[in-house]
Formats: sequence, C-alpha cells, structure tokens
Amino acid sequence: MFQSVIYCFAFVLINISVQINSHICDGSAQYQQCSINTACGCLYMANTNHTSICGSFELSCSTLLPCDSSNNICNEPNHICVHHPRCENLPVCFPMSMIDRQLCPPLTKWINTGNITDARYMHKASILPDGKVLIVGGINSHPLALKTAEIYDPSTGIWSGTQNMTYARFGHTSSVLANGKVLVTGGNGNGYYQNTTELYDPLTRTWKTTGSTSYTRFGHTASILSNGKVLVTGGDSHGHYLNSAELYDPLTETWTTTGSMKYQRYQHTASVLTNGKVLVTGGCVNDYLNSTELYDPSTGAWTVAAVMNNSLCSHTASVLTNGKVLITGGSSSRAIALNSSALYDPSTGNWTSTGNMINGRHFHTASVLPNGDVLITGGYNGSNSLNTAELYNPSTETWTIMDVMNSARSIHTASVLKNGKILITGGTDNSALNSAELY
Repeated sequence: MFQSVIYCFAFVLINISVQINSHICDGSAQYQQCSINTACGCLYMANTNHTSICGSFELSCSTLLPCDSSNNICNEPNHICVHHPRCENLPVCFPMSMIDRQLCPPLTKWINTGNITDARYMHKASILPDGKVLIVGGINSHPLALKTAEIYDPSTGIWSGTQNMTYARFGHTSSVLANGKVLVTGGNGNGYYQNTTELYDPLTRTWKTTGSTSYTRFGHTASILSNGKVLVTGGDSHGHYLNSAELYDPLTETWTTTGSMKYQRYQHTASVLTNGKVLVTGGCVNDYLNSTELYDPSTGAWTVAAVMNNSLCSHTASVLTNGKVLITGGSSSRAIALNSSALYDPSTGNWTSTGNMINGRHFHTASVLPNGDVLITGGYNGSNSLNTAELYNPSTETWTIMDVMNSARSIHTASVLKNGKILITGGTDNSALNSAELY
C-alpha cells in the first residue's frame, strides 16, 4: 500500500480538513488485518462510502468519546470519527496517533521466493527468452569471486543450478543477445581482472568462451545496440581507468575496437536511446564526473553532451517510455549518497531536475515497470544497506514511498519478469545474501 494522505471533511459552518499520516485499506473488509502489526485492522471512517483506514484496536471503548450524533463529526482536535468493533460498531472519536503508519506499518507487497544456492552480490541477472532468469557470478562473503550460475522459474518460484562459467567473476556485465544467448564480459576474478568473455546458450544450458576484449575491464558497461552488436565502454583495468570502447558482433562472435570516449569512466551508466544513440553518464576515476557523452553507432564516434548538475558514481539510469532518461542517486565526490534525480531529454539535449527521492542511495536498482513507473530498491546510504523502496511517476514527476523489502540489500539485482513482477536477488548487508523476493 502506498503512503496515503486521507482527508476527513467536516461540514459544520465551514469545511474542515484533517490530514492523517496513515494508509487506507485498499479493497479490505472492515476489521480485516491491514498491518504487519496484528493489533491493527481496518476501520470504516464515518461520512464516507465504506472507506476504511488502518488503525490499532488496542484502545478500550470506555476511553473513546462518541462522535456528534447529528453529523458524525469529532469536535476533539486530532481525532477522526470511525466505526470501532469494540464499541458496538458505533461511531467514536479515534485518536490520530492510533492510525499512524509507525504504529500500523502496512502489509508488505514483497514476498520471499526461495533462496539462491550461493549467497552473492555484484552479480548479474538476465531475462531469458522463455521468461526464466539467469543469475551469474558475483562475490560471496569470504570474499571469493563465483563462477556459478542459477536459473529462476517464475512459474514455480524454484531456483535450479546450471553449468558454471569457465571463469569466476564479479563486477562483470551480462547481455541477452537477439539470438537469445547471454554474453558475459570482463569482471574481477579474485584479483585477476578479466578480458575473457563467455556465451551462455539457454537451449543447451552450456557456456563457451567467445574471444577476449582488448582490455581487462571491471565496473564497465555493456549495451545492446539496435543493430544487435554489443557496445562495451570504460571500466577499471588493474587500477587504470579506461576511455576505450569495443564492439561484439554476435554473427561472427568477434570483438573490434570503436571510437574512444572523451573521458575515462568507471561505475558509470550507459543507456540506449530511442534514436539508437548511447548516452553515457558520470562515473568515478580520480574524481567523480558530471560529464556525459553520446555514441553514434552509425559513425562509431563520441560527442560531448550536456553536463549533469551533480558529479555521480554508482547511480542508475533508466530509459522511460517517453524516451527521456531518468538518473537517480549515486555517490558524490564528498562520498555522500545522493537523493537527487534528473531527466535527460534527447530531443533538446538538456538536463532538468525532477524532485528528490526520500532516501539518499547508491549501488541501488531502478526498474521501469510495465505501466511506465520506475521502482527504486535498496542501495547503500553511506552507513547501511537499505530495505526501502520508492516509486517514480514520470507523468507527475513525483516520488512515492513504497513498502519496504523483507531484507536490506545493496549491489543486488532487480529484474522485470514477463508477468510484470519484479525479482530481487542477492546483494549485501554486511555479508552476502542468498535471499530473493518478488514485488
């Protein structure tokens, strides 16, 4: 349930509105449980068409005054008129403190969906053509890089193993090609930076190596271009930050170099725009970057684009259904987890601010939902991993607090399933997690 603001309108001589920090009971019957606090239930609000609000039942009826019988209005300040089960369902004045979200936190929309075999973070997740989810690599709590891979079946909610990669790696990329195979590139393999790449075939459930990139890369990006090729940019190569870029051709299974970016980048983002160009933003090298660049696949050249308001690293970038790009969070040059967000408009080439998230975060996830909204989950606030989630509405350019996840996590994955649900896997909260949950 979203955080809601409910208004009780009293019609005496003037309209009086009382703002309540609670949540409504969406489609729930009166007295039905509405909170993870089992002492809370749904209470009908007087003078409404059976609209219920979530409140505590832990008050004796003898302590509650009746509402004004002529109009079902509470004359007491900070009270609302409700029908209470302990008062013979008569309208009584109920204190707002007993319907506060802190007392009656809403029931979560997050559901645990089995554990992955290997606890991991800094791994990657890919939606396969059959709708299943492949997670690969990552790092465990020892900490050791992993070569294991697992598959989630949304129809059963069950995880199963599949063949291991040839090389252990974390901080790599994973891209689903047009032919349905999954290309994994680079990463860190227990101190050995990788230039190796591998292909996973979902039909045979096997891996094979498929050439090497010119440079070892960790914390780089990989983007599927409209021509089917894969563009890899930047990254860390044994402490040397890269501005180079390379292309993988699935038809020939070979790598070639393409034009280099203007700036070295690591932990940056890359987004394929609706016009086919690729927008690269931010990143961290010796300093944090606010610069952005555009790659044109038709020429193989990069051009400098407008700078962002903030220098960012470990942020997210999401291409919205309207073609704009939403940037959220990230860490700044002062090592502060940011709550800011910004929009890039490809038609103008300009950046605009678009409201702040409630929580500053980096190493979080951002998922474009089927309805066009963007779900933000978890991340790190500079002190702790987060279990909070927020929703961005592109139409109103506003943020809404969502139900918290069952586990705090950062450097996890989020995948939009074909049934519209969101699968969250792994991550870290001081140690690697093996839990997975669905929204």
